[in-house]
Amino acid sequence: MDLKSNEPFWLVKNGLIASYPSLKSDEECDVLVIGGGITGSLIAHQMRQDGYQTILIDKREICNGSTSATTSMLQYEIDVPLYELINLIGEKGAVESYKACSGSIDTIEKLTKEIKTEAGFKRKRSLYFASKKKDVSWLKKEFEARKKYGFEVKWLEAEEIQKEFGFQNTYGGIVSKQGASIDAFKFAHELLEFNRKKGLAIFDKTEMKSVKYYKGYNLVTTTNGPQIKAKKLIYCIGYESKNLLKENFVDLKSTYAIVSEIDHDKFKNITNTLVWNTDEPYMYMRTTDDGRLLIGGGDEDFYDAGKRDALLNKKEKEIIKTLKKIKPDYHFYTDFVWAGTFGETKDGLPYIGEHKNFKNSYFVLGFGGNGITFSVTGMEMSSKFMKNKKHPLSRYFKFGR
Repeated sequence: MDLKSNEPFWLVKNGLIASYPSLKSDEECDVLVIGGGITGSLIAHQMRQDGYQTILIDKREICNGSTSATTSMLQYEIDVPLYELINLIGEKGAVESYKACSGSIDTIEKLTKEIKTEAGFKRKRSLYFASKKKDVSWLKKEFEARKKYGFEVKWLEAEEIQKEFGFQNTYGGIVSKQGASIDAFKFAHELLEFNRKKGLAIFDKTEMKSVKYYKGYNLVTTTNGPQIKAKKLIYCIGYESKNLLKENFVDLKSTYAIVSEIDHDKFKNITNTLVWNTDEPYMYMRTTDDGRLLIGGGDEDFYDAGKRDALLNKKEKEIIKTLKKIKPDYHFYTDFVWAGTFGETKDGLPYIGEHKNFKNSYFVLGFGGNGITFSVTGMEMSSKFMKNKKHPLSRYFKFGR
């Protein structure tokens, strides 16, 4: 019998790291963080650093939403190429967005050292290769744009990619110096535990039912019954914000990922490199800290979880077929297959900011392939929000842009 896990790899690998109580009594705080994934854990960390009495709630087990399904590739490259983003929002906003994502990787590294993480943070390069000959012209344009604005990049021809990485059937690509990988599921848990010891109150299986706005505070009623009186609310609920906000600001996508059996020797060429290509949707690939190959892709519109998960076997075959194009002689032994849902915006940027219909509230919604690095930028932006200050990127990440 051939059995493979359809649970996210990180969830199975790490098991039950921590368990928190549900809310059973009325509480008060300065800041209520709604959402207990990687974004919520980062924002809660910032709030505690700033000295605010903070409560975090999640309707599921902590980190069991998108954070358990992420591939945790930390890149500064946004889903929309830099030269294209410049045309969409202007030079200043595009370049600063890319630089913010780059700086976020450095911030995450500092955080991992501060909390003494065991989440396998590792600095890596990034290879972005052309999978079709017609993609070379615009990819070289992207290379020139990144080089112009100070990003450390190098162009590799197809022969150089084959020599260095063993990949066939590519047409050249960009190697970026700045990148990293991590186990975001474990890291988020570690951040929460670090801050719990410093006074952060955490409640899982606690869902917000309604909120009433009063002068100077919000009163949140949970489905459990108890209420939380909070001066400010910060929503870190990712794609589930679609259920809260009525406008059409993000498209939901399903993405699929597979992880191989452990084989340290086979993946030596890309152990220190994140890999992705110019396909639409693109394929992305990295190694894990325990010697596996993780590949993702096959993105398509999300309709419901049942239909998404019914495609697991089909998507596994599609992803392996894509891998075969660049590694024809390599046999991939699948250990885990899973699917996740993420949000895709028109410009590849997140939605971080205030919303006209939600008083005393702030949203940190890190959509796209840069959800984690955008969330790190959201830490600084949330900190400024609490002090009634504006962040330079606020105008580019706002609702209604």
